[in-house]
Amino acid sequence: MTFFKQNILFQGITVFAVMLFFGCESNFKEVQKINFSDFVPSTDADDVNVKYTDSGRITGILVSSKMLDFSSVDFPFTEFPKGIDVTLYDKKGKKTFIKATYAISYKPTGIIDLQGKVKITSDDGKILETEQLYFDQKNDWFYTERKFKFTDPKGVSNGQGIDFSKDFKVINSQRITGEIDSAD
Repeated sequence: MTFFKQNILFQGITVFAVMLFFGCESNFKEVQKINFSDFVPSTDADDVNVKYTDSGRITGILVSSKMLDFSSVDFPFTEFPKGIDVTLYDKKGKKTFIKATYAISYKPTGIIDLQGKVKITSDDGKILETEQLYFDQKNDWFYTERKFKFTDPKGVSNGQGIDFSKDFKVINSQRITGEIDSAD
């Protein structure tokens, strides 16, 4: 084969490869678009006020200025990016107030992750403040491994790591400092 024929063959193969490359690039971008799915909420609500009931009795009221519901994803959750204000009612009508600057509720597990400035106040004056707190809805149980401040009519204590019942009747705390008057 002569040099001239080899050069024409090489140029022809090069032109074909370049055309194939640009043709594939265009198709590749189209395929990427087909497989791309936006991670968008199923529901986007402003100024939410939800009442939870059990046998006709209100058990809780949740108020939030923004709610994003991702119920169509593999692990469904509801996000409250602007925080929540919750009032829980026990069977005797006693209230527990919960405020957090951010919250996310995981539907499959029933766990709510409260973050930011988290503050829980009971009807009888007990206050817990922390940066992050989890609430197990199935067991009505709160817990965190973060630092906390617990204020009780008997005193103030600080610590790291606490878990307690929704009504503050059972409290288990770790690494605690402070003074609480134990005399009733």
